[in-house]
Amino acid sequence: MSPTSAPSLHLAVALDGTGWHPASWREPVARPRDLFTAGYWADLVAEAERGLLDFVTIEDGLGPQSSRFLEPDDRTDQVRGRLDAVLIASRIAPLTRHIGLVPTVVSTHTEPFHISKAIATLDYVSTGRAGLRVEITARPDEAAHFGRRTVPLTDAHAGPSARELVTELFDEAADYVEVVRRLWDSWEDDAEIRDAATGRFVDRDKLHYIDFEGRHFSVKGPSITPRPPQGQPLVTALAQDTVPHRLVARQADIGYVTAHDIEQARAIVAGIHAEQAEAGRADQTLHLFGDLLVFLDDDQAEATARRERLDALAGEPYTGDARIFAGTSVQLADLLEELREAGLSGFRLRPAVAAHDLPRITGHLVPELQRRGLFRRAYEAGTLRGLLGLARPASRYSAANA
Repeated sequence: MSPTSAPSLHLAVALDGTGWHPASWREPVARPRDLFTAGYWADLVAEAERGLLDFVTIEDGLGPQSSRFLEPDDRTDQVRGRLDAVLIASRIAPLTRHIGLVPTVVSTHTEPFHISKAIATLDYVSTGRAGLRVEITARPDEAAHFGRRTVPLTDAHAGPSARELVTELFDEAADYVEVVRRLWDSWEDDAEIRDAATGRFVDRDKLHYIDFEGRHFSVKGPSITPRPPQGQPLVTALAQDTVPHRLVARQADIGYVTAHDIEQARAIVAGIHAEQAEAGRADQTLHLFGDLLVFLDDDQAEATARRERLDALAGEPYTGDARIFAGTSVQLADLLEELREAGLSGFRLRPAVAAHDLPRITGHLVPELQRRGLFRRAYEAGTLRGLLGLARPASRYSAANA
């Protein structure tokens, strides 16, 4: 269901290299030489935390970035190469106190057991501020990195075979998340006794096999990591179309939607909530965030000119899946207020140039939203679930739930 009781918006930023525009690294403020250092990412997340944002997401992938959707390119004028998103989040966690850390995890080709352990560890390191953004990949070159399956090179946006492949990958992702969630629950909260006098460290009766059998995975469990501080770290996913909408409805706590106007936003929100009810989750809070790529400046003409200048450097206009906004913080606040009426409970903003647009979000947009009574003035919870108004669930294997 949509959380309608909260008086304020939730706000996150999506961090991707030097920014979401492919020419962002050429801006004087971009710091491309620092991109593969811990200090670079620490500075970005510290800025987001100064703005009281709910969380940051960190992009990742199993192959080099590309201007082509399904295969590598040979461009040398754009950023190529990444650090591991989960490891970035784990490095940054001790340097922050309040903000949530949500690295991207590619479910295709990776093992849910390993990811459940990694995100549970991140939840411990961050003392309850971890989540993940689950993603699929249909790129043949990424499948070749692992050698366990082949993926045909096909237009993922057209044709019945492409649709069938994408549906299969998202069904696999749903099973993947289900396994991860069960593994998080496989230790009851009080499974660790740690009684030195009796020599009992753990109550073996409170560790549970998950015995998951599905089309894509067969996992016995239990996890080797005790239940995370949040019980269930946040699961999030980008929902650009009907098939990923179903993944969000079935398994996510937060879905990012790419509506381009309020009418489309209303239709997407209604569709996802209908899918959520069909999946038997109508009584669970599901946050839907609008995704926007932003160019923020003191006036609209300046923001538009910066966008055009970066497009010229890139050699072509940038078009992505999300709506692109170029203007002032006041204008963006107006837009967020309007889109909120469609049932969105928050927004994930993609800074076109991280070093320029992120400080504009924290230093200009946030105060404007606070002035309107739409955003917090202090962190009011110690965990990411708490910031999102989500209760800490009991383990499904505990005696009470069993």
